[in-house]
Amino acid sequence: MYIIYGIKNCNTMKKAFTWLDDHHVSYQFHNYKTNGLSEELLDDFLQLVDWQSLLNTRGTTWRKLDESIRAEVNNAQTAKKIMLANPSVLKRPLLIDGKRALLGFSEELYSQFISQSK
Repeated sequence: MYIIYGIKNCNTMKKAFTWLDDHHVSYQFHNYKTNGLSEELLDDFLQLVDWQSLLNTRGTTWRKLDESIRAEVNNAQTAKKIMLANPSVLKRPLLIDGKRALLGFSEELYSQFISQSK
């Protein structure tokens, strides 16, 4: 079973949902806005994806953070603090198959990821 993490109203998430549905892939959706982001879950993510990749520094949430807060993020510990306080700063979607993770969306990468999981 796949779990896809993110927020519902993100355009990239919508593309991922459509692709998964069109390819009849079963998944659960974990919405950061309604289901939250625990420290344990974030630690699980960081076992699969490095913090520099997980932290979306190109997104609106990141750009809205005070410059002094952004400047503090220079290691996994400070990045984790920001991610827990602002889950929308995580790059999305994050698709996990239990052992591996895929960050972002592209049809080609999703196709490869799903076929390698079978």
